[in-house]
Amino acid sequence: MTTPALPTIVPERTALLAMDFQNGILPIATEPDALVDRVKGAIADVRAAGGTIGYVRVAFTEDDWSAVPETNKTFSMVAATKRMHHEDAATQIDERIAPQDGDIVVRKVRIGAGSTTDLHQQLRDRGIDTLILAGISTGGVVLSTLIDAADRDYRVIVLTDGVADPDPEIHRVLVDKVFPTRAHLIDTARLRELLR
Repeated sequence: MTTPALPTIVPERTALLAMDFQNGILPIATEPDALVDRVKGAIADVRAAGGTIGYVRVAFTEDDWSAVPETNKTFSMVAATKRMHHEDAATQIDERIAPQDGDIVVRKVRIGAGSTTDLHQQLRDRGIDTLILAGISTGGVVLSTLIDAADRDYRVIVLTDGVADPDPEIHRVLVDKVFPTRAHLIDTARLRELLR
């Protein structure tokens, strides 16, 4: 099966999602400062071209903790130990890529960007049909959001140097084998070229 060519990016119909770039998660990335620098550049490029920037962070209120069932393997321990409170510094977006007025910002309480937020409604309201994904981790928020977005018929692009995972093998398999079947893959330098 051949991979279709990367379509032209129409900035007005495109959103770059910076996912889980928050103080408590960023340290799990290899070379987090370099990762943030690359994503910061991509954000600036998309913004300058007239695209939308969206931010996704994971954070909980008291009500969110009480609503997590013990069957949820990922978040039941977070809820039981009352971690990742929405006001904690650990849940705040890294200040180097802080949101600006007019950006989309959502707070999620599960892995994917859309399952517990109004992200897709906000994107639809802006006429977005193309998503560029950057995030931590490749096997978490990026994988979950990519599959959900593909199922919702978005054109999905993954920034290969804008995603990171604490497990290099998981990252490699997803980027090399899984993601290409559902998304286009480019790096931040190629994105800059495509937006010119």
